[in-house]
Amino acid sequence: MKTSFYIARRYLFSRKSTNVINVISAISSIGVGIASMALVVTLSVFNGFHDLVESLFTTFDPELRITPARGKSVAADDSLLLAIKAMPEVMVATEVVEDQALAIYNDRQQMVTIKGVSDNFDQLTDIRNILLGDGEFCLHAAGLHYGILGIRLAETMGTGIDYRYPLKVYAPRRDGQPNPALPYEGFTTDELYSPGCVFAMQQSVYDSHYVLTSLAFARQLFGYNGELTALELKLQPTADAKQVRRCIEQTLGERFTVKDRYEQQEDTFRIMNIEKLIAYVFLTFILVVACFNIIGSLSMLIIDKRRDVETLRCLGATDRQTAQIFLFEGSMICLLGAIGGIVIGLLLCWLQQTYGLVGLGSSSGTFIVDAYPVSIHALDIVVVLITVVVVGILSAWYPVSYFTRKT
Repeated sequence: MKTSFYIARRYLFSRKSTNVINVISAISSIGVGIASMALVVTLSVFNGFHDLVESLFTTFDPELRITPARGKSVAADDSLLLAIKAMPEVMVATEVVEDQALAIYNDRQQMVTIKGVSDNFDQLTDIRNILLGDGEFCLHAAGLHYGILGIRLAETMGTGIDYRYPLKVYAPRRDGQPNPALPYEGFTTDELYSPGCVFAMQQSVYDSHYVLTSLAFARQLFGYNGELTALELKLQPTADAKQVRRCIEQTLGERFTVKDRYEQQEDTFRIMNIEKLIAYVFLTFILVVACFNIIGSLSMLIIDKRRDVETLRCLGATDRQTAQIFLFEGSMICLLGAIGGIVIGLLLCWLQQTYGLVGLGSSSGTFIVDAYPVSIHALDIVVVLITVVVVGILSAWYPVSYFTRKT
């Protein structure tokens, strides 16, 4: 094998009797390099968007969210939940009551999601970092309950950042029976006041539908006295999230469901992963097309080195050793292109990260970020390298196996 590799290396860099072979080999390597570069850059951009979306959800979604497996609510003093709160790995535990309601402000109305949380919600998430307005994070004071609206919801309702009149909220009674003559008797009605701020998470699912308020208000509105619909957890910085989750699942059994941030937004991240996979498949097809040049290059090289092959056979070389020479030749052409393409792709990613060469738009503030986000993952680089090498070897296999039998 060493002899075959040495001869293949000599063939790759030495002059051929027909100069066009060198040209086709160079074109083959450049084509593979461009495809490799495109794979690295495209996958890194998808990673950048993935990390950006993840960072946005981090400001509102907890590390772990525990919900009842059956039914909407569970007793807040459930022994299993109390045991989870007492775990040393749990840094913050926030009780949540979340459900749908009708919000009315002046002549506008909208179905909203009321999320009532404990006062330590700002310790659980980075909610303070996404507040807009002169107010502060405050859910209740002096017997009044405050409602922090998503910025798009505030725009739809016409409340503005600091609404002057209380926001009326209606929710159906859990034990009430609708009466056509007195429709409002089947609803619980309450009011929320403005804390002087709204939140802007840059995600429509929250900004357009959510109202953040106190846990006591949500319990009174929905009739969940002494109950909760979810328990949200923030873990200690030194805790292993996966291991803690397994421990919690074993403790809770089948009565509860435990989800991490990715599973809480499963549809969003699944779509992003599918888009990334489709981009990878399409670029791999382009790589396959680029590798057709390797077939032509090796075919011409085998014909050019026919006399050398006959000499090697006279010296005792087997057909397998002869085939290995040209397989190594095709692999080296492919590998040189792959390494060059990956290096250039990493350089372009670094330039984009550092200088933001490719912007998202000319209007300032239109997008969350001004330039395409880029994030380099080592696993993607390994996948690209393996893909290029495998495609290159498969491209070289046919001409080598065909022509070596004919010579």
